[in-house]
Amino acid sequence: MNEQLTLFEQNVPQPLPARLRPETIDDVVGQQHLLGPGKVLRRIIEQDMVSSMIFWGPPGVGKTTLAGVIANQTKAKFINFSAVTSGIRDIRKVMQEADRNRAFGEKTIVFVDEIHRFNKAQQDAFLPFVEKGSIILIGATTENPSFEVNGALLSRCKVFVMKALEEADLIRLLKRALESPSGFGDQKIDMGDDVIGMIAGFANGDARVALSTLEMAVLNGEIVTDDESGESITIVSKETVEQCTSRKSLLYDKDGEEHYNLISALHKSMRNSDPDAAVYWLARMLEAGEDPMYIARRVTRFASEDVGLADPRALEIAVAAFQACHLIGMPECSVNLTEAVVYMSMAPKSNAMEAAYISARRDAMEHLSEPVPLHIRNGVTDLMRNVGYGKGYQYAHDYEEKMTEMECLPESLRGREYYNPTEQGVEGRFKERLKQIKAWKEERRRSVTDTDE
Repeated sequence: MNEQLTLFEQNVPQPLPARLRPETIDDVVGQQHLLGPGKVLRRIIEQDMVSSMIFWGPPGVGKTTLAGVIANQTKAKFINFSAVTSGIRDIRKVMQEADRNRAFGEKTIVFVDEIHRFNKAQQDAFLPFVEKGSIILIGATTENPSFEVNGALLSRCKVFVMKALEEADLIRLLKRALESPSGFGDQKIDMGDDVIGMIAGFANGDARVALSTLEMAVLNGEIVTDDESGESITIVSKETVEQCTSRKSLLYDKDGEEHYNLISALHKSMRNSDPDAAVYWLARMLEAGEDPMYIARRVTRFASEDVGLADPRALEIAVAAFQACHLIGMPECSVNLTEAVVYMSMAPKSNAMEAAYISARRDAMEHLSEPVPLHIRNGVTDLMRNVGYGKGYQYAHDYEEKMTEMECLPESLRGREYYNPTEQGVEGRFKERLKQIKAWKEERRRSVTDTDE
């Protein structure tokens, strides 16, 4: 039975991403910040000087591919682990074998895909063997290793951050798939550059998605016969790709003017308190393949730039939506972004934060060399205290009102006002509070002046 299954499996073609998996560094698409000429990771792999490391990046950017390149390049024994299927017993068995191999001078590289799925006990099982050099550990993760990888283990690994592939990288990869004998090089495919670009845009930086979509599109393409040669030609149109992705080809170019037009439309609709228009522009962007993290960043900016202290919860909602996008991604996070966009649209508006910073920045740039007043410098040594650091400083918590009349701006900027609160929403309370603070400080300064006289 096992033999029959094996023979059957041998006749099943591998998926396109597996058939095109690179075997050398030069075949890898993207990640030039790590693999370009003279870059650290490239030198490490070429010189077979691999040490324990973590590849961190979004799905489909080449983490497992790089591990395969290292496996082809290295003279060490290479063991592939899956965090989904391997338990502590499996780990210890391999570690003990690596220990024995080390005694005979053989290196062992252990690659752990999705290392963030290992619990603390499983990760701890690697630690002593990494520490004494029995194994070289290479982990791949889509999650921030600072939070998902044991601190002791992480401290012994170099983290390489991998980026989502650029659309140009994906286009190059797709064209290689159409030309390569391992891909569709032995077939005649009629596919325009606009269709290839459409697939690359849909993939959103993920090579695996790009190749899988291409394979599905080719398999569902229209087969016609060339009248002259009699050859079969597979025609892949935009409509074919739309059917395979369940996504319409919207007017959108993430690197061009339309990208900025749409984010501008979203921003201005929220600013104008129009939730219906805001949700429409949000949907236009997401359905055209925009990165939800980009939108989440813009919404977070909006929360302070256009809402601010008129509704302090706006920033909390925006940050929560940003985290949701990071944790669950598309398509699930579309509803989180919708909630944030509707909240921003309905919130009272104030641009006082933006205006305050712009005004302060102007003065900061014109007075870059203005010294910090001595009384609010931190006098941490005797020498600093002797020259006046901290002299005259008034610790607000020592006073009943929890504030003092002490000046904190440089002398040349005394009296400048940057924050001018509106009366919108909650900010009306901030405006009244600031008015009281300023009046109290002015009265105290006058009384101090009168006393001095």
